[in-house]
Amino acid sequence: MAPRSIKPVSIDVDAGRRVSGLLQLPAKARCCYVLAHGAGAGMSHPFMASVAAELAERGIATLRYQFPYREQGSRRPDPPALAQATVRAAVAKAQQLAKGLPMIAGGKSFGGRMTSQAQATSPLPGVGGLAFLGFPLHPAGQPSDSRAKHLSDVKVPMLFLQGTRDALAALAMLKPVVKGLGKGATLCLFDEADHSFHVPARTGRKDAEVRAEVLDAFAKWAEKVAA
Repeated sequence: MAPRSIKPVSIDVDAGRRVSGLLQLPAKARCCYVLAHGAGAGMSHPFMASVAAELAERGIATLRYQFPYREQGSRRPDPPALAQATVRAAVAKAQQLAKGLPMIAGGKSFGGRMTSQAQATSPLPGVGGLAFLGFPLHPAGQPSDSRAKHLSDVKVPMLFLQGTRDALAALAMLKPVVKGLGKGATLCLFDEADHSFHVPARTGRKDAEVRAEVLDAFAKWAEKVAA
């Protein structure tokens, strides 16, 4: 398979549900990231596609996948139990397709949070770490750390990649949460980036530059987890 090629796959969630996925498996991949989308956009959103392509350039495979509500064209996220079941099915599929590669799971916003909830409830087989592309600690304008309570039940390394202007993760809340999780949790902050890793024009930086910094940090962390 060519480094940039994308292979469509089907993932059986349960007897009555199947969702779509996209596998990107570069030559000599070091690990595979099971990458869930955020609440407002599916696996083919430009951000998700860019992340998968640019991780492939860094020697990291990805399996992107849809949650059932997006597969059905709905905008209303699935209940947590169904979302978590989808995470488990996607991880199992990734292990079949990228056999032998170390596994990392997580994703953007809602997808990352559903992955962490699944891991906290019952460890995802074969997953050695979780990585969050903007963990949604609270709704915008409602600072709270209640969404983080389950994270103490996660026993694998966690990477929080966050913008300093993320309206869904006030730093005054997020920093103590990550610190309280101990040495297994790592927080990487990106100056002036928002929840989508967009930066204002006044910074003189492009979103692509910020995304490259985010993915460089991810790749460095992933290499340690995979080892």
